[in-house]
Amino acid sequence: MFRVTKEIHFCYGHRLLGYAGKCRHLHGHNGKAVVTLESAVLDRLGMVVDFSEVKRVLGKWIDDTLDHRMLLHRDDPAVPELERQGEPLVLLDANPTAETIARVIFDHAAAVGLPVVEVTLWETESACATVRRGGDARPVAVTVREARPR
Repeated sequence: MFRVTKEIHFCYGHRLLGYAGKCRHLHGHNGKAVVTLESAVLDRLGMVVDFSEVKRVLGKWIDDTLDHRMLLHRDDPAVPELERQGEPLVLLDANPTAETIARVIFDHAAAVGLPVVEVTLWETESACATVRRGGDARPVAVTVREARPR
């Protein structure tokens, strides 16, 4: 079995509904998604997947969809005001925890045909969450609301 890993850096904001700690407030992170791909066979060039392909496909999606966005639960009471202000939002049907964000990235990688086996989202330099292939977690519904001019 062969494995390759690609790191993708991005910035995002979020807050956690129903949480008693500091993360109940709107705040941001410089996140790092560590994506691991696996295959029993290599392609004609001797690769699992070309790193530039991972960057082109998954890195671009993260940049276009998650980077510099507020990731919020769709029921967050801040959503209407942020929409009124024209802010770009990513609305989730679950709290935007590191676990949930890792799952969203994993699901997208799998949906575009990458042989993903694991995604680790580093929320800070010392805290991360990992999702692996084979878990029974349901996909997280994602709605992207583009910024609109004010």
